[in-house]
Parts: sequence; C-alpha cells; structure tokens
Amino acid sequence: MNLYFSLLLDTIIVILSVVSPVFADLDSDKLALLAFADAVPHGTKLNWSNATNVCSSWLGIICASNGTRVSHIRLPSIGLTGPIPPNTLGRLESLEVLSLRLNRLTGSIPSDVLSLPSLHRLFLQHNNFTGNIPASFPPRMNVLDLSFNSFTGKVPETIQNLTRLTRLNLQNNSLSGSIPNITFSRLKNLNISYNHLNGSIPSSFQNFPDSSFIGNTFLCGLPLDPCSPLIPPSPSAVSSPPPAPVAPQKKSSKKLPLWAIIAIAAGSGAVFILFAIILFCCCLKKKKRNENGSRVRTGKSSAGQRSEKTREEFGGEVQESENKMVFFESCSYSFDLEDLLRASAEVLGKGSFGTAYKAALEESVIVVVKRLKDVVAGKKEFEQQTEIIGRIEPHPNVVPLRAYYYSKDEKLLVYDYISSGSLLTLLHGNRGDSRTLVDWETRVRIALGAARGIAHIHAVCGPKFIHGNIKSSNVLVNESGDGCISDIGLAPLVNFPPSTSRYTVGYQAPEVIENRKHSHKSDVYSFGVLLLEMLTGKKPLQSPGREDMVDLPKWVQSVVREEWTAEVFDVELMKFQNIEEEMVQMLQIGMACVVHVPDNRPTMNEVVKMIEEVHLSDSETPPASHQNKFRDLDVQTP
Repeated sequence: MNLYFSLLLDTIIVILSVVSPVFADLDSDKLALLAFADAVPHGTKLNWSNATNVCSSWLGIICASNGTRVSHIRLPSIGLTGPIPPNTLGRLESLEVLSLRLNRLTGSIPSDVLSLPSLHRLFLQHNNFTGNIPASFPPRMNVLDLSFNSFTGKVPETIQNLTRLTRLNLQNNSLSGSIPNITFSRLKNLNISYNHLNGSIPSSFQNFPDSSFIGNTFLCGLPLDPCSPLIPPSPSAVSSPPPAPVAPQKKSSKKLPLWAIIAIAAGSGAVFILFAIILFCCCLKKKKRNENGSRVRTGKSSAGQRSEKTREEFGGEVQESENKMVFFESCSYSFDLEDLLRASAEVLGKGSFGTAYKAALEESVIVVVKRLKDVVAGKKEFEQQTEIIGRIEPHPNVVPLRAYYYSKDEKLLVYDYISSGSLLTLLHGNRGDSRTLVDWETRVRIALGAARGIAHIHAVCGPKFIHGNIKSSNVLVNESGDGCISDIGLAPLVNFPPSTSRYTVGYQAPEVIENRKHSHKSDVYSFGVLLLEMLTGKKPLQSPGREDMVDLPKWVQSVVREEWTAEVFDVELMKFQNIEEEMVQMLQIGMACVVHVPDNRPTMNEVVKMIEEVHLSDSETPPASHQNKFRDLDVQTP
C-alpha cells in the first residue's frame, strides 16, 4: 500500500511539474499585457480584463496552438497614445507578430521588445515614434515596417544582419545620410521614399522600382537619375583615391575689378538660394500629396479563380486618407484598411447596391466586403445611417454590419462571411439531374428565419427604418440551416432607382416603383414575393412571351383564379409527399403579403406567427382560427 501511494505521489508531482509552468507562462503574459494596457491610454474598444480568457476573449490577442503563450498582438487603430513602457510587451517571450500601427504612439521602441528572440514581424507604421532607428533587431525578423513616423538619423548598417528580411518599409520619416551598401538576398519589398537620404543608391538595390526611393532630393543612381558632381558623393566615393593635382596655370594679366567680383558672387549666391527654395517647395508639396492621396495597391495576386482584375476592382482605386475603418463595439475583428486591401479577394456577386467580395485576411479571418455604388448620401448622412445599422440589437437571423469605411471615392461595408450561400443559389443554381433538391422543410426553415430577422429590425429600429432590398440573394443560410437577412438599411444611401436588373425590380412594391414610398409594408410586399419564389421555384419576373414581362405575383394570381391546381408549385416540391396542405397555406400567406393596398398587408410579426403555425408536423392540424383566416383571404390583383 505504501508503495502504491508513493507511485501515485510521484505521478502527481510529475504532472504538476509539467502543467504548472504552462499556466505560469500564460499568466505572466497576461500580467504583462495588463501592465501595458494600464500604462498606455487607449480607446474603449480594448476589452482586456483579468476575469476573461486571454486566448479566446481578448481583442487582438492570438495564442500559440498549444495555448501556452501569447504569439500575436494586433491592435491597429484603437487609440493607443504615448510611449510603449518597458517591462511590458518585452516580457512576452514567445511573441512572433506585433502590430500597433495607426495609433498615436511616441518615443522610442523599447530595447526589451527588440530583444524578443521569436519576434519576426513588426508593424509600427503611422505613429509618431522619434529618435534613431534602433541598431539591433531580432535575428529572425522578416517584416519590418516603421513608415510614417518621425525617425531621424541614418539607416543603421547593422540592419544588414537581418538576413531573413523580406520586407523593409522606412518611408515618410526624416532619415538622413547615405544608404548602407548592404545586400538582402531575400528582400522582395523595399520602400525608403520621402526621407532626406543622399548619395548614390547601392547596386544591390537598383532592381527595385523608382517608387522605392522618390522624395529623397539628393539621392541618385539607378533606378533614379544618374549621379552628377553637384550631388554629394556617397561614403564609398569619399574613400576612393583623390584625383591627381592640377598643375597651376599662369595668372591672367587681366584682372576683374573688385566690384565686379562682388557683384558676380552676390548674383550667383542669390540664384543658388532661389533655386534651393524652389526645389525645397516642390519636394515638400510632392511629399504632402503622397501622404494625403497616395493610392493603396493590393498585395500579391490571388490564386485559382481569383483573377487580377478582381483584385484591381476591389482595391485598386481605394485611397488612403484621414478616414479609417470604423468598427462597431460588438466586433471582435482587428484589422485596418491596409490589411483589407492586401487580402486576397473573390467576387461573390454584383447586386443593386454594389459588389460583394470575399476577403481572406491573415490568421484565417474571412469577411465579406460590400463596395457600394451610386451613393448619394453625404458623409454625415452616411455615417448616421451606418451607425444605426451597426448598432441594431444582435439577432440570430440578422447578419450584422461589423465595420465601414467612407472616403470621397469609396464606401465599403464589412460583414461576417456565411459560407452556406444564399436562398437564390439554393433555388436557382445549377438546376439539373446532379443538383441536390431543396426539400420543403429546408425552404420553410429559411423563410421563417428571414421573416424573424425582418420583424426584429422593424421592431427595434422604429417605423421609419426599413430594409428596402429584400430578395433571395440577401437571405443567407447559416450553419444551422436557418435563414438570415442581410444588406439591411442601405436603400436611403444609394441613388433611386438603382441600376438594377429586372430580377431585382420584381421584388419592389407598387408604391415604391410609383412614388418611392418605402415603409414596413413595402418590406412585407418584398417578402411576399420571396415566399412566392420559394414556392414556385420561379424568379420574380416571368417572360411568357418574347416581349411581355409578367411579375410573379400577377402570374400566381392568374393561375389561382383559373383553377386551384398544383401548377403553381415548384416541380421539385411535388417529389415530396404529404406537404400539399402546408404549401397551400404558405401560398395564402405570400398572396396576403403582395396585395396592392399596403394597409391590407399583414405586419411582419403577423407573418412570422402565420409561418410558425404552418411549420407544424404533418400529424397536426392547423387551428380552426387559422383555417378561417385563410378562407377569408381574398385574392386581390396587385
């Protein structure tokens, strides 16, 4: 027995010796991060708390795969102000990526941060760091971005020790002196433009484009203009042997008078000063224009079906400005506009309000970016409307708006990515023998989810807030198979009528087409068209002849008037048994939603209740009151 207890005790000691350091390491990282947050002023978005889990709950924090240490910190544009205190971030011994860009950090970079052995990606651009660029960086560093700061002094020659460096960005600082004659065998991206560098460009850098060096007045050599004697020579030129002395020539017998010499000297000096002033003003103006209006390009071209044209459409025309990505409080994403434009993009679809892209960011984060077109709302109106949309109370059947970007030329909206697609794709995509049939249960579940989402936004946003663009492509299917409504509240922002297809126009209520009168009841009409689409398998506008265009509600009404037959229903639904009664009841709901007079349409809450009653098992019979309600419904011509 004693031997048994002895073995058990030894086992417990071994387990504790392994587990304790794991929690101790993570706890020490947690304390270091809390110390950083306490010492550095920041915005309200930072949700770090001692009571929550570091790896799963803290904004911008990613842990190693085994959950033992913090490996990534990404905190762009969250209002960090002042210097980075020592003995905080420098205690994160397993930190690999540090991104603090687009904040208001000052001072110098703490030496303990630059001593972290595992740090290999450092993003500190768009802050106000000062002093010299540190002479020492972690040896594993492969991305270093210190652009748009106030660093002074020379580019340290010790930077050549970073043999793994693939990207170096030092643009828009106040660096001076010459470029060290170093060789980076792996360097793919270089930008040292708009500094005060001089001398000739080293031969190892001459394969980079001229945009990597512009804005340095006294820098010369390929790929810029050739060097001339008027340009200050580089140190390598200074170390070369001096030219042979020139033999003195005989003094001319004719001497200029003293006043002439003084006049010539004064005139030359004035011309030189004037030339220097003009050159300085031109450079200053060019630098300012680059800072405020330089175009942001996308990164590497995407692979597979993601074409270069798609990438250019998504990011090629977006401009950097003082406007930044605006995130809502419920959003857990942590990226900036630069991250978004560098992401690989894939077109998901082009709708009435703009083009939607699937953007794959780093760390396996995937979002949907909607690039709006024909926006007529001004900045204030745009921001007010998006703030209303972004602060809608969360609901499982509403796709939330996570962030937006506004500039003169671009308006972007960011949503969660839902991988299961839309009702449009399920109903109309690739109909054929190999297509999976969409059964009745699936259709009703999607319709009920969408109805609940619309009813929710009607209830919480007031009578003046409408969806304005309900259609099957805006009903997404989540992982649980429920319908979720997306693209909420964008109608007031865009030009009317938008450049839409006939398919989109088929959802609009008569009062919207005739006099632009949007209301909750016009949303009900659009949802009724969506129900008829789900039941018939037909798109909102039908073309029985070559020239006639008959909308779906009118077509359904005509079939129902002639005779109550199964001809109105999707042929795919007829392959399923014992659903005829439920289909007829759902058809009655759709017809009630698309009556011509808005006041005669039900509310979305009433629609939800009616669908819930239809959504019973086949063994149950709808209540008598419900049957009477259907019997009393008149078939009205829209």
